[in-house]
Amino acid sequence: MQFQQLAYFVAVAETRHFTHAAEQMRVAQPSLSQQVRALEKDVGASLFHRIRGNVSLTEAGETLLPIARRILAETDTAYRAIRELDELGRGRVRLGATPSLCTGLLPSMLSAFCRTYPGIEIVLTEGGSRDLQTSLSEGALDLAMIVDSRLHDDPRLSMLPLFEEELVVISPKTSPAPVPDAQIKIGDLKGLPLVMFRRGYDLREATVAACRAEGFEPKFAIEGGEMDAVLEFVNAGIGLAVVPSTVVGDRFRMTRFSAPGLSRAVQFAYRRDLEPSRAVRALKDAITRYPDRLPPGAKALGGR
Repeated sequence: MQFQQLAYFVAVAETRHFTHAAEQMRVAQPSLSQQVRALEKDVGASLFHRIRGNVSLTEAGETLLPIARRILAETDTAYRAIRELDELGRGRVRLGATPSLCTGLLPSMLSAFCRTYPGIEIVLTEGGSRDLQTSLSEGALDLAMIVDSRLHDDPRLSMLPLFEEELVVISPKTSPAPVPDAQIKIGDLKGLPLVMFRRGYDLREATVAACRAEGFEPKFAIEGGEMDAVLEFVNAGIGLAVVPSTVVGDRFRMTRFSAPGLSRAVQFAYRRDLEPSRAVRALKDAITRYPDRLPPGAKALGGR
C-alpha cells in the first residue's frame, strides 16, 4: 500500500468519477485507474462498484475511506513539521482581501511583515467578500480579510473580528462641500449623484441599504467600478462616493456622517479544519496585532 494509491483512492471516492479524480490529481486517467486496481489487489477487496460509468464505494471502500484520509492527513502533518524547521526563512501565503482594504490599510499592515520575513512570498487575491469566502472554502486561499458579517454560515470557516472602519462621503477638493453643514445625513444623499461600486461589493450594499432605510433609492452617476476606479471618478468630479475613511488620504474633501453614522466591521477568515503552516500563522499573528496601531477612523473590535 502506497501513499499515492491512497490519495488516488480518496480522490475517486470524493469525486465519484475516475476522470475527474485524475484531473484533480493531475495524472493520466489510465495511470490513476491502474494504481487504484493495485490498491484493491493489496487490500484483497474491490473498493468501488463500477457500473456503466457510475462509481460508488463498496463496503470495503467505505471502511477504508476514513482511515485513508487520516493516514494522508497525518503524513502531511509530518512533512509540514519537518518543513517548518526553516519555513520562516522561506514560504508562501495566499491572502485574500477586498479592493478597499488593498487600497487602504493592507499595505501598511504588510510592510513590517515583509521586512521581517523577506523570504516569505505573499500571493494577494483581490475580490468581494463572497468570492473570497468561496476561494477560502475551496482551499485556494490560506487567509482572507472580509467585511461581510453574513458569512458566518460556512461551518468550515472561523471568523476573527479585527477592526471597524468609519464610512464617509468623499468629493473633489475643488468642488463645494455636498452640504453646508460639517456633517452629512444619509437623507442628504437623496438626489445627489453617486459613483457606485459594482454589484456584490460590500460598500455598494451598505450604501444602498442605508438609503433605502431612509425611504429613497440612491442616484447613480456611474456604477460598476472597483475602489481605484471609484476614487478616480470622484476626483474627476463625476459624483460623490461612500468609502472607508482609511482610503481618503489628502486628495479628497471628506464629509463625515452625523451620528450614528455608517461603519463596517473587518474580519479575518480562515479554515478551522486545516492546520496552518508556520508562515500562515506568522502573517495571521502580524495582522491580528495591527489594530493596536490603527489610524483615525478605525477602531479595534473587542472580540479581537
